Amino acid sequence: MYKKLNILDEKDKHLRQVSVEATLPLSKEYKKIIKHIIKELTYSQIEEYEKKYDLRPGMGLAFPQLGINERIIVIVHEVEEGVFDEYVVINPKIISNSTEMIATEAGEGCLSVNREVEGHVKRYARVTVEGYDEDGNKIRIRAREELSIAFQHEIDHLNGILFYDRIDKNHKFYTEDEIRLI
Repeated sequence: MYKKLNILDEKDKHLRQVSVEATLPLSKEYKKIIKHIIKELTYSQIEEYEKKYDLRPGMGLAFPQLGINERIIVIVHEVEEGVFDEYVVINPKIISNSTEMIATEAGEGCLSVNREVEGHVKRYARVTVEGYDEDGNKIRIRAREELSIAFQHEIDHLNGILFYDRIDKNHKFYTEDEIRLI
């Protein structure tokens, strides 16, 4: 029987804390948690498993969402039907970004936010992220479009920021003339 992750709700104060650097190499326990996160994120994006295990679709999760105050993020990106790229980044930092800004047309969602939130979140169209893999090797990832948005969203979690904090209260929605919507 598959056991779902216990993801914290937005009301939990842990989600507003700034996470500490994770110690490398990771413990066996953390590697096990990462495997579980990858499995759940993958399942959540496959309709059959999403329904079977009652999962909300998601492509990323940060350790603080599990109540672990350490700088570790996991992203599972479906690059084509049923084909996924997995990203595990320990102590990630955005080292460069594009000047072009984008937003997802439908708005962002979050596995810790169990409600609809209206508004566009401005994000960089491209980012370069540096960090470490599970074994402590330095890695660099260049991300664009929705993957770039996912990295920014998950790194925000490490800094106690939820996506709706970035919605402009006076200008919730953008037009294609103002920003590129994807």
